[in-house]
Amino acid sequence: MPKSNSMKTNSKIYVAGHNGMVGSAIIRKLHAEGFTHTIVKSSSELDLRDTQAVHQFFKEETPDYVFLAAAKVGGIHANNIYRAEFLYDNLMIQNNVIHQSYVHGVKKLLFLGSSCIYPKNAPQPMKEEHLLTGLLEQTNEPYAIGKIAGIKMVENYARQYGCNFTAVMPTNLYGPNDNYDLQNSHVLPALIRKFHEAKTNSLPEVEIWGSGKPLREFMHVDDLADACLFVMNNYDHWQFLNIGSGEEISIGDLALLIKEIIGYGGDLIHNTEKPDGTPRKLMDSSKINKLGWYSNILLKKGVYSVYKEYSQ
Repeated sequence: MPKSNSMKTNSKIYVAGHNGMVGSAIIRKLHAEGFTHTIVKSSSELDLRDTQAVHQFFKEETPDYVFLAAAKVGGIHANNIYRAEFLYDNLMIQNNVIHQSYVHGVKKLLFLGSSCIYPKNAPQPMKEEHLLTGLLEQTNEPYAIGKIAGIKMVENYARQYGCNFTAVMPTNLYGPNDNYDLQNSHVLPALIRKFHEAKTNSLPEVEIWGSGKPLREFMHVDDLADACLFVMNNYDHWQFLNIGSGEEISIGDLALLIKEIIGYGGDLIHNTEKPDGTPRKLMDSSKINKLGWYSNILLKKGVYSVYKEYSQ
Protein backbone atom coordinates (compact mmCIF):
# COMPACT_ATOMS: atom_id res chain seq x y z
CA MET A 1 0.00 0.00 0.00
CA PRO A 2 1.44 3.42 -0.91
CA LYS A 3 1.61 5.81 2.02
CA SER A 4 -0.82 8.73 2.15
CA ASN A 5 2.10 11.10 1.57
CA SER A 6 3.41 9.18 -1.47
CA MET A 7 3.55 11.01 -4.78
CA LYS A 8 0.44 10.64 -6.95
CA THR A 9 0.81 10.47 -10.74
CA ASN A 10 -0.78 13.93 -11.01
CA SER A 11 1.20 15.50 -8.10
CA LYS A 12 3.11 18.67 -9.01
CA ILE A 13 6.77 17.63 -8.88
CA TYR A 14 9.57 20.20 -9.22
CA VAL A 15 12.97 18.83 -10.24
CA ALA A 16 15.63 21.51 -9.64
CA GLY A 17 18.63 20.89 -11.90
CA HIS A 18 16.78 18.87 -14.56
CA ASN A 19 19.47 19.43 -17.21
CA GLY A 20 22.22 17.82 -15.13
CA MET A 21 23.10 14.15 -15.03
CA VAL A 22 21.12 13.46 -11.83
CA GLY A 23 18.16 15.76 -12.50
CA SER A 24 17.65 14.42 -16.03
CA ALA A 25 17.73 10.82 -14.70
CA ILE A 26 15.04 11.70 -12.12
CA ILE A 27 12.88 13.24 -14.88
CA ARG A 28 13.32 10.12 -17.07
CA LYS A 29 12.33 7.91 -14.14
CA LEU A 30 9.27 10.02 -13.22
CA HIS A 31 8.01 9.97 -16.82
CA ALA A 32 8.65 6.21 -17.10
CA GLU A 33 6.58 5.67 -13.92
CA GLY A 34 3.66 7.68 -15.31
CA PHE A 35 4.05 10.98 -13.42
CA THR A 36 2.51 13.62 -15.66
CA HIS A 37 3.03 16.94 -13.87
CA THR A 38 6.77 17.68 -13.66
CA ILE A 39 7.92 21.28 -13.34
CA VAL A 40 11.31 22.28 -14.73
CA LYS A 41 13.12 25.58 -15.28
CA SER A 42 16.53 26.00 -16.87
CA SER A 43 19.05 28.27 -15.12
CA SER A 44 18.46 30.93 -17.80
CA GLU A 45 14.73 30.93 -16.94
CA LEU A 46 15.20 30.81 -13.16
CA ASP A 47 18.41 31.72 -11.32
CA LEU A 48 18.15 29.68 -8.13
CA ARG A 49 20.68 31.99 -6.46
CA ASP A 50 18.12 34.83 -6.71
CA THR A 51 15.98 34.73 -3.55
CA GLN A 52 13.19 36.91 -4.92
CA ALA A 53 12.94 34.93 -8.17
CA VAL A 54 12.78 31.61 -6.29
CA HIS A 55 10.11 32.98 -3.96
CA GLN A 56 8.04 34.11 -6.97
CA PHE A 57 8.47 30.72 -8.69
CA PHE A 58 7.22 28.77 -5.63
CA LYS A 59 4.33 31.20 -5.16
CA GLU A 60 3.19 30.71 -8.78
CA GLU A 61 3.90 26.99 -9.24
CA THR A 62 3.13 25.67 -5.70
CA PRO A 63 4.89 22.29 -6.18
CA ASP A 64 3.85 19.37 -3.96
CA TYR A 65 7.21 17.58 -4.11
CA VAL A 66 10.74 18.87 -4.71
CA PHE A 67 13.86 16.99 -5.84
CA LEU A 68 16.80 19.32 -5.22
CA ALA A 69 19.47 18.15 -7.68
CA ALA A 70 20.66 21.62 -8.77
CA ALA A 71 24.26 22.47 -7.88
CA LYS A 72 27.42 23.97 -9.30
CA VAL A 73 29.63 20.92 -9.90
CA GLY A 74 33.05 20.09 -11.33
CA GLY A 75 36.07 17.83 -10.98
CA ILE A 76 39.04 18.24 -8.60
CA HIS A 77 40.55 20.98 -10.82
CA ALA A 78 37.41 23.16 -10.92
CA ASN A 79 36.61 22.54 -7.24
CA ASN A 80 40.06 23.73 -6.24
CA ILE A 81 40.17 26.85 -8.45
CA TYR A 82 36.62 28.22 -8.10
CA ARG A 83 36.48 27.68 -4.35
CA ALA A 84 34.47 30.80 -3.46
CA GLU A 85 31.99 30.30 -6.33
CA PHE A 86 31.36 26.66 -5.38
CA LEU A 87 30.59 27.67 -1.80
CA TYR A 88 28.51 30.78 -2.55
CA ASP A 89 26.49 29.41 -5.47
CA ASN A 90 25.62 26.12 -3.80
CA LEU A 91 24.69 27.72 -0.48
CA MET A 92 22.43 30.22 -2.25
CA ILE A 93 20.75 27.59 -4.45
CA GLN A 94 19.93 25.23 -1.60
CA ASN A 95 19.06 27.96 0.94
CA ASN A 96 16.52 29.42 -1.47
CA VAL A 97 14.94 26.15 -2.59
CA ILE A 98 14.79 24.59 0.89
CA HIS A 99 13.48 27.74 2.57
CA GLN A 100 10.83 28.45 -0.08
CA SER A 101 9.74 24.79 0.06
CA TYR A 102 9.06 25.38 3.77
CA VAL A 103 7.37 28.78 3.22
CA HIS A 104 5.09 27.42 0.48
CA GLY A 105 4.14 24.18 2.25
CA VAL A 106 5.83 21.61 0.00
CA LYS A 107 4.73 18.11 1.13
CA LYS A 108 8.19 16.62 0.81
CA LEU A 109 11.67 17.65 -0.32
CA LEU A 110 14.64 15.44 -1.19
CA PHE A 111 18.09 17.05 -1.18
CA LEU A 112 20.93 15.38 -3.10
CA GLY A 113 24.35 15.54 -1.52
CA SER A 114 27.65 13.93 -2.44
CA SER A 115 30.03 11.37 -0.93
CA CYS A 116 32.69 14.12 -0.59
CA ILE A 117 30.92 15.23 2.63
CA TYR A 118 32.80 12.52 4.52
CA PRO A 119 36.16 13.12 6.21
CA LYS A 120 39.21 12.47 4.06
CA ASN A 121 40.27 9.64 6.36
CA ALA A 122 36.81 8.28 7.18
CA PRO A 123 36.71 4.56 8.07
CA GLN A 124 35.68 2.32 5.15
CA PRO A 125 32.97 1.63 4.19
CA MET A 126 31.66 5.10 5.09
CA LYS A 127 28.57 5.12 7.31
CA GLU A 128 26.14 8.03 7.70
CA GLU A 129 27.38 8.56 11.28
CA HIS A 130 30.91 9.34 10.05
CA LEU A 131 29.75 12.82 8.99
CA LEU A 132 31.66 15.60 10.80
CA THR A 133 34.08 13.23 12.54
CA GLY A 134 37.25 14.51 10.82
CA LEU A 135 38.86 16.90 8.35
CA LEU A 136 37.65 17.11 4.75
CA GLU A 137 39.69 16.61 1.58
CA GLN A 138 41.25 20.07 1.00
CA THR A 139 40.72 20.31 -2.77
CA ASN A 140 36.93 20.13 -2.61
CA GLU A 141 36.33 21.41 0.91
CA PRO A 142 34.14 24.38 -0.17
CA TYR A 143 31.86 22.11 -2.23
CA ALA A 144 31.67 19.58 0.63
CA ILE A 145 30.88 22.28 3.21
CA GLY A 146 28.06 23.54 1.00
CA LYS A 147 26.60 20.03 0.82
CA ILE A 148 26.98 19.51 4.58
CA ALA A 149 25.13 22.80 5.15
CA GLY A 150 22.32 21.49 2.91
CA ILE A 151 22.07 18.26 4.94
CA LYS A 152 21.95 20.23 8.18
CA MET A 153 19.39 22.68 6.79
CA VAL A 154 17.09 19.80 5.77
CA GLU A 155 17.57 18.20 9.20
CA ASN A 156 16.87 21.34 11.18
CA TYR A 157 13.88 22.53 9.12
CA ALA A 158 12.44 19.08 9.81
CA ARG A 159 13.23 19.31 13.51
CA GLN A 160 12.10 22.91 14.09
CA TYR A 161 9.20 23.25 11.63
CA GLY A 162 8.14 19.62 11.18
CA CYS A 163 8.88 19.68 7.43
CA ASN A 164 9.05 16.29 5.69
CA PHE A 165 12.53 17.02 4.28
CA THR A 166 15.29 14.45 3.80
CA ALA A 167 18.59 13.93 1.95
CA VAL A 168 20.54 11.22 0.13
CA MET A 169 24.28 10.90 -0.46
CA PRO A 170 25.12 9.11 -3.71
CA THR A 171 28.43 7.42 -4.43
CA ASN A 172 30.43 8.16 -7.65
CA LEU A 173 27.95 8.35 -10.51
CA TYR A 174 28.13 7.83 -14.26
CA GLY A 175 25.53 7.75 -17.01
CA PRO A 176 23.78 9.82 -19.70
CA ASN A 177 24.58 13.58 -19.61
CA ASP A 178 27.93 12.96 -17.91
CA ASN A 179 30.81 15.39 -18.37
CA TYR A 180 33.59 14.07 -20.64
CA ASP A 181 35.88 17.12 -20.41
CA LEU A 182 39.36 15.75 -19.64
CA GLN A 183 40.27 18.76 -17.45
CA ASN A 184 37.42 18.52 -14.97
CA SER A 185 35.50 15.28 -15.45
CA HIS A 186 35.54 12.32 -13.09
CA VAL A 187 37.65 9.21 -13.63
CA LEU A 188 35.13 6.95 -15.41
CA PRO A 189 34.03 9.36 -18.19
CA ALA A 190 37.64 10.54 -18.57
CA LEU A 191 38.78 6.94 -19.18
CA ILE A 192 35.98 6.35 -21.70
CA ARG A 193 37.07 9.41 -23.64
CA LYS A 194 40.79 8.53 -23.46
CA PHE A 195 40.26 4.97 -24.75
CA HIS A 196 37.78 6.06 -27.42
CA GLU A 197 40.21 8.68 -28.78
CA ALA A 198 43.13 6.23 -28.59
CA LYS A 199 41.16 3.67 -30.61
CA THR A 200 39.89 6.25 -33.13
CA ASN A 201 43.40 7.66 -33.67
CA SER A 202 45.19 4.25 -33.49
CA LEU A 203 47.39 5.41 -30.61
CA PRO A 204 49.81 2.76 -29.26
CA GLU A 205 49.14 3.43 -25.56
CA VAL A 206 46.86 5.09 -23.04
CA GLU A 207 48.19 6.73 -19.88
CA ILE A 208 46.40 6.03 -16.58
CA TRP A 209 47.09 8.41 -13.69
CA GLY A 210 48.49 6.76 -10.57
CA SER A 211 49.20 3.13 -9.72
CA GLY A 212 45.69 1.88 -10.55
CA LYS A 213 45.39 0.34 -7.08
CA PRO A 214 42.84 2.65 -5.39
CA LEU A 215 39.39 1.08 -5.02
CA ARG A 216 36.30 3.01 -6.06
CA GLU A 217 32.55 2.41 -6.13
CA PHE A 218 30.52 3.47 -9.16
CA MET A 219 26.78 3.56 -9.71
CA HIS A 220 24.70 4.23 -12.80
CA VAL A 221 22.66 7.42 -12.40
CA ASP A 222 19.44 5.56 -13.35
CA ASP A 223 19.95 3.47 -10.19
CA LEU A 224 20.19 6.69 -8.19
CA ALA A 225 16.97 8.02 -9.78
CA ASP A 226 15.25 4.76 -8.84
CA ALA A 227 16.51 5.18 -5.24
CA CYS A 228 15.33 8.82 -5.12
CA LEU A 229 11.76 7.81 -6.02
CA PHE A 230 11.93 4.97 -3.51
CA VAL A 231 13.03 7.37 -0.74
CA MET A 232 10.41 9.96 -1.70
CA ASN A 233 7.65 7.34 -1.39
CA ASN A 234 8.90 5.16 1.48
CA TYR A 235 11.09 7.13 3.88
CA ASP A 236 10.02 9.95 6.19
CA HIS A 237 12.94 11.02 8.34
CA TRP A 238 15.48 13.83 8.24
CA GLN A 239 18.40 11.42 8.80
CA PHE A 240 20.13 11.26 5.41
CA LEU A 241 20.80 7.97 3.61
CA ASN A 242 23.84 6.75 1.66
CA ILE A 243 23.10 5.38 -1.80
CA GLY A 244 25.70 3.14 -3.41
CA SER A 245 26.04 0.06 -5.57
CA GLY A 246 28.20 -1.84 -3.06
CA GLU A 247 30.34 -2.83 -6.07
CA GLU A 248 34.03 -1.94 -5.70
CA ILE A 249 36.63 -1.95 -8.45
CA SER A 250 40.26 -0.81 -8.63
CA ILE A 251 41.04 2.02 -11.07
CA GLY A 252 43.36 -0.42 -12.90
CA ASP A 253 40.57 -2.98 -13.34
CA LEU A 254 38.14 -0.23 -14.37
CA ALA A 255 40.62 0.82 -17.08
CA LEU A 256 40.84 -2.81 -18.29
CA LEU A 257 37.04 -3.12 -18.32
CA ILE A 258 36.65 0.07 -20.39
CA LYS A 259 39.50 -1.02 -22.70
CA GLU A 260 37.65 -4.30 -23.32
CA ILE A 261 34.23 -2.66 -23.89
CA ILE A 262 35.70 -0.13 -26.35
CA GLY A 263 37.81 -2.78 -28.08
CA TYR A 264 41.09 -0.88 -27.80
CA GLY A 265 44.14 -3.02 -28.62
CA GLY A 266 47.03 -0.88 -27.37
CA ASP A 267 48.93 -0.80 -24.07
CA LEU A 268 48.11 0.69 -20.66
CA ILE A 269 50.83 2.80 -19.06
CA HIS A 270 50.50 3.76 -15.37
CA ASN A 271 51.92 7.21 -14.63
CA THR A 272 52.93 6.75 -10.99
CA GLU A 273 54.15 10.38 -10.81
CA LYS A 274 50.46 11.30 -10.57
CA PRO A 275 48.73 11.00 -7.17
CA ASP A 276 46.51 8.02 -6.29
CA GLY A 277 44.19 9.84 -3.91
CA THR A 278 42.37 7.93 -1.17
CA PRO A 279 43.22 4.18 -1.23
CA ARG A 280 39.56 3.17 -0.86
CA LYS A 281 36.24 4.98 -1.07
CA LEU A 282 33.14 2.90 -0.45
CA MET A 283 29.73 3.87 0.90
CA ASP A 284 27.91 1.77 3.47
CA SER A 285 24.41 1.55 1.97
CA SER A 286 23.03 -0.93 4.50
CA LYS A 287 20.40 1.54 5.84
CA ILE A 288 18.64 1.96 2.49
CA ASN A 289 19.13 -1.77 1.76
CA LYS A 290 17.29 -2.60 5.00
CA LEU A 291 14.39 -0.42 3.80
CA GLY A 292 14.20 -2.61 0.70
CA TRP A 293 16.14 -0.76 -2.01
CA TYR A 294 19.14 -2.26 -3.84
CA SER A 295 21.18 -1.11 -6.82
CA ASN A 296 20.58 -3.33 -9.87
CA ILE A 297 22.63 -2.02 -12.81
CA LEU A 298 25.91 -3.95 -12.91
CA LEU A 299 29.00 -1.94 -13.81
CA LYS A 300 29.86 -3.79 -17.03
CA LYS A 301 26.32 -3.44 -18.40
CA GLY A 302 26.13 0.20 -17.31
CA VAL A 303 29.47 1.20 -18.84
CA TYR A 304 28.59 -0.63 -22.06
CA SER A 305 25.33 1.35 -22.43
CA VAL A 306 27.05 4.64 -21.63
CA TYR A 307 29.80 4.00 -24.18
CA LYS A 308 27.25 3.07 -26.84
CA GLU A 309 25.58 6.44 -26.31
CA TYR A 310 28.90 8.35 -26.11
CA SER A 311 30.28 6.82 -29.33
CA GLN A 312 27.16 7.87 -31.24
